[in-house]
This record gives sequence, structure tokens and C-alpha cells, in this order.
Amino acid sequence: MRCRPQRNAVHLWTVDRHLIETAVRASEFTRRVSRPDLLLVAALLHDIGKGWPGDHSVAGEIIAKDVAARIGFDRHDVTVVATLVRHHLLLVETATRRDLEDPATVRSVAEAVGSQGTLELLHALTEADALATGPAAWSSWRGSLVADLVERVSAVLAGDAPDDPEDAAPTAEQERLAIEAVATGSPVLSLRAQTEPPAGQEPSGDPEPLGVELLIAVPDQPGVLPAVAGVLAMHRLTVRTAELRSLTLPDGVDGSVLLLDWRVAAEYGSLPQAARLRADLVRALDGSLDIAGRLAERDAAYPRRRGVVAPPPRVSVHPAASRLATVIEVRSQDAPGLLFRIGRALEDASVLVRSAHVSTLGANAVDAFYVTGPQGAPLPGDEAESVARKLEETLRG
Repeated sequence: MRCRPQRNAVHLWTVDRHLIETAVRASEFTRRVSRPDLLLVAALLHDIGKGWPGDHSVAGEIIAKDVAARIGFDRHDVTVVATLVRHHLLLVETATRRDLEDPATVRSVAEAVGSQGTLELLHALTEADALATGPAAWSSWRGSLVADLVERVSAVLAGDAPDDPEDAAPTAEQERLAIEAVATGSPVLSLRAQTEPPAGQEPSGDPEPLGVELLIAVPDQPGVLPAVAGVLAMHRLTVRTAELRSLTLPDGVDGSVLLLDWRVAAEYGSLPQAARLRADLVRALDGSLDIAGRLAERDAAYPRRRGVVAPPPRVSVHPAASRLATVIEVRSQDAPGLLFRIGRALEDASVLVRSAHVSTLGANAVDAFYVTGPQGAPLPGDEAESVARKLEETLRG
């Protein structure tokens, strides 16, 4: 493990140096936890399995048990240290790739963690690990998602069972946008900046800002997801999360409206004006804007690095991740318009996307999509696998 290089572009340090850096970062959080000794030991051991074959978290759990016992910790503390090592990626991966409103998401984390004390330690270890990795691994956005997940899991561990999500009543702004969309027969949108960073975090210089909330109300029609994703890609807006649902209109208002509640951030520079986004979205929906062609032109303009071959995309189904929807996860090389291509493929497969959770580290994108059939039920196993295979073929083509 000494001087062992990391096979991930977001890591600044070799494995041994990263472990030391994580322990240093963790020392800043010793006032946040009740057992700082366990936090520091887990920080020093969390990636120790990278010198062994297989999943480094699984291998590291075995090594951590032995090391903690030899140090002199009792059986309970040995178990806690091993759990921290085994699940040191659990919070950030779950928070950025899963629907936190889904009870199955929260329950799975609660079952893995087991206690409030371990959750407290894991939260601190997660932040220390990310900060010691490099600037791309932690941000206000990631921190806010992890904090939200920790709060929900803590409630479950305290005995509060998570309720099944219900369609929330539309806010006044959402209702206004929906009525205007019905009246005009075209999409209506608004942009609202996120101004409050999580407690203790500075917004300046953040490589992954919280971004803005993008609300879009559009008369229900095919192709909404790829159209919106394509327009945002054209304007160089990065999508953090995306939620789509049908909106119940007030009495006396006829029509069917889709509400899209997305969190986006500009790759660089300032955000485009809402009127410009709306104009391009109207053209995308009526077919007069060739999004695929525009994105292909931009992609062709980028110079190609010789000798660099990215691993092929991989699409998988996670049946246990939700009982309300089918979770399809895409791992791919990040590229302009990736979400547009995925959205178009899912649209062609006649599935409905309830929400999307987008995570990018370096050149790698891991995007999770909660999809259902036309009637709103999860996809049967064979159908889900078929959709995943077709999506993978599309991305590889």
C-alpha cells in the first residue's frame, strides 16, 4: 500500500498519504462526535483494503477488525470501526445517487449503520475522507445532500418510521406556472437561486455550487425529459437533481401539466436568462431545434486525447433500491449531452422517469433514474433488464 497510486483522477494523493490526510481532516471533527478515538482509527484504516483484490471496503473491513482488536478495543468498538470502514462510501453514494424521499433508501442506510453513534461517526468520516481526496470530491451540494440523508436516517434510528412519499400540494408558484402553461399551451419556467449554504460551509470558490432551482411547467406531451436535458446541455448547465411529476390542477382548470423541479448550476459564467431557456425549450418540443446536431457539433470541436480509451458505459438495475419505482443506474464517461441521450433512450423505451440523481466525479458520471411503467408501477424484472440493455447499447453506439 505504500506509495500505491490511486486509480481515480479525483484523488490527489497515493493511498498511504490519503489515509494520513483523512486522519488529519478527521481531527478537525473530534468535537462533533462522542468517540473521537474510533473516528481517527477508522480514518486511518478506511482505505486499507486497496492493497487487496476485490472491493476494498469489504477487504478493509476484515483487516480493520484485526487491527482494532490488536490495538485493544473491546468487541463493540471493534465492530464499530469495522462498520465505518465497510461503509465509508455509503452516505455520499446514497445521497448523490438515490431518492432520499423513498423510504427504502433511508431504511437501507439505517440497517447498515445500526446506531446513532455509528451514524455520527460515519458522517464525520465521510466528510473527512472527501476533503482529503481532493476539491472535486466535496462541495456545498454534496454536503447538503449528505446532511439531509443523515437527518432522515437519524429519525429512523430514533424510532420514527419513514412514511411513503405522497404527492405534495403544489406551491403557489408551481400552481401559477401550471395555470400559465395551460393557458398558453407552452412551457413556462422560473429560476430561483439557492442562497443559503449548509451551516459552516463557505459558498465562495465551490467547485460544485448549490446552483439554482429550475421550475418548469409544461403541457403533458412526449419528449419533455430529453428536450429539457438537451436545452440545458446546450446552455452548459449542469444538472444536479431532476424530479418530474404530473400536477393536479385547481378546480375549473382543464388540462394535464408536467412539473419539472430541477437543481442546476452553470459550468462557468452566469446563468442564461429564463426567457432564452424558454424560447429554446419551445423550439426543442416542436422539433425546430436540432439538439442532437448542436451537441454533436460541440463534441466534434473538442480535441481528442490520443491513447486514452474510456471504459464502456455500464447500465444496471437495482431491484431492492425502491419498491415504488425501478432504479436504473448508468455509469459512463461524462460528456456534454449525456443526460439528453439517456432521456431520449428512456423515452423511446416508453418508461416514465419519476426522478434522476446525477453525480459526476472527474470524468466519470454515475446517474440513477427512478422509472415506472405507463401506469406508474415499477417495471417487471425482465422488462427492466431489457430497458437497461437497450440503454447500454445506445450509449455504447
